Amino acid sequence: QVQLMESGGGLVQAGGSLRLSCAASGVLFRLYTMNWYRQAPGKQRELVAVITSGGSTNYADSVKGRFTISRDNAQNMVYLQMNSLKPEDTAVYSCNAFINWQQYWGQGTQVTVSS
Repeated sequence: QVQLMESGGGLVQAGGSLRLSCAASGVLFRLYTMNWYRQAPGKQRELVAVITSGGSTNYADSVKGRFTISRDNAQNMVYLQMNSLKPEDTAVYSCNAFINWQQYWGQGTQVTVSS
């Protein structure tokens, strides 16, 4: 059974940094693209960053140059390093993967950026 579990959220001041982690289990992790999404209150879920099995990355325009997605296939982990955080980055951040025609989500981790 595929499981994704995020950690690393919290409260930070504007301009600060946080590193989110997502631990994957029950899947041959290295074969799959991994994604980070976020959802702020009253807003639609937004795709923030993508990393393919080969390590190629892509980012939402709103986070380019500030966020970095990475993965450690040996540890079945994917990370989101978030720098220069802004109040508008406040959201629940979730790890996601599309595996064998099914979407899998973690429980999410809250990131709150104060001004």
